[in-house]
Amino acid sequence: MSRKIVVAGSLNADLTIYCDRLPNPGETLQGNGFVVNPGGKSANQAVAAARLGGQVTLLGAVGKDANGNMLLACADGSGVNTDHLLRVTEPTGVAVISVDAQGENTIIISAGANAMLQPAHMTPALFNDAAVVCLCLEIAPETVLAAATAGHDAGAIVLLNLSPYEPISEALAKSVDVLLVNIHEASAFLDSVDMPASDAPAEAWHGAVESFAERGLSKVLVTLGAAGSVVLDSTNASAPAVLIAPTKVDVVDTTGAGDAFTGAVAARLAGGDSLVDAARQASVASALATTKRGAQVAYPHLEDVMALI
Repeated sequence: MSRKIVVAGSLNADLTIYCDRLPNPGETLQGNGFVVNPGGKSANQAVAAARLGGQVTLLGAVGKDANGNMLLACADGSGVNTDHLLRVTEPTGVAVISVDAQGENTIIISAGANAMLQPAHMTPALFNDAAVVCLCLEIAPETVLAAATAGHDAGAIVLLNLSPYEPISEALAKSVDVLLVNIHEASAFLDSVDMPASDAPAEAWHGAVESFAERGLSKVLVTLGAAGSVVLDSTNASAPAVLIAPTKVDVVDTTGAGDAFTGAVAARLAGGDSLVDAARQASVASALATTKRGAQVAYPHLEDVMALI
């Protein structure tokens, strides 16, 4: 079985300032630390998957600048194949991040070079032998669709992290095998469907299972923050909803924790695990990612995850 993972999407330089609390609108606060780290949802997911043993190829675009060099160096150093990354004249994308004393954050992104990644760059040959194709919505929707279609046609599991949230087309939904959303994104996607409380039993999710299936999505992973996650699978009549317990750690910074979860799921699916087993390992990986500052620089290696398990 192929273990190849293709991640197509965004690479950003994370400009992060730490503060005691997040500012209110119009308010200026004194920070207590500033760093520039490699980030971007797709680069994060690629590094997370590679550190957990995945054979990862990253498709994206960065500028011919210092931030682009930093992102390439981190991806290369984590074992990600960056041979197909574009170097363009646009500046590398950036994310401006504020992190408070409890590890919560706010993020604003500027696409920069990411906007240069086009559907024409998603050539079928890049997806040959892929076991998993990992996508998010930090690049143009038409490019996401092209990558999803190429992955679907290659027989890969297409994993879409619906973030930053926006509605998706019916054509994209048809090419997605696993949708990964947080509870807020799930609520927005299903619109009028009430989401269960974070401490609700698995049976409370059966209505959401049906609602996602009606929209063409039979397998969905919903992350619940500190409450863990839930696997929804309308093809599994005996267990359509399975709760995944959270991994308890001392949280320092939640930046990129969702990407660590996504990357871990991709790595385990490429390794042949079930979606439930993949989610269980992802719970540990994403929790460990919150115990240090930053995104990629905080991601655990496989031995770290196995030691905690």
